[in-house]
Amino acid sequence: MALTNDIIQQKLTNKFGDQLSQWQQPYGMLTFVAEKDINIRVLQFLYDDEELKFQFLTDLQAVHYPDNTGAELCVVYHLHNLKDNVRIRFKVFTDIGKPDVFTATALYESANFMERETYDFYGVNFVGHPNLKRILNVDEMDYFPLRKEFPLEDQTRIDKDDEMFGR
Repeated sequence: MALTNDIIQQKLTNKFGDQLSQWQQPYGMLTFVAEKDINIRVLQFLYDDEELKFQFLTDLQAVHYPDNTGAELCVVYHLHNLKDNVRIRFKVFTDIGKPDVFTATALYESANFMERETYDFYGVNFVGHPNLKRILNVDEMDYFPLRKEFPLEDQTRIDKDDEMFGR
């Protein structure tokens, strides 16, 4: 029997109940939100279940939603079942003041560099990560450049003529 989004959703709902929410299927990819405290339990279940077998972490990144008070940072996991060629996405939200999310490095070795990059650019603290330090930016940097806390352009620049840009 082919693995479908309905089967995946039913298995997850049976296991975690109302701890999972916001079920969607944009472009056919099952997407849901999990409580941040159970992200590793969800990953472990998706990995270990005999029918699901989501044993490949395709991607892990963050998104900053500055207007989403109390849940400004979102960590997004993309998982792939290579046997049935099925992909899913799930998200966990965290407060920007305490951006702690449990690391997935014990389950997926590929999470190591993805989590370091996510920390480097968004400041998500992956609790339990074996070597959580900046990977691309300089160590002295005291901010996280991909957060939407900075203007898109410097309004004090005098070296460009706005009329040239249709403004």
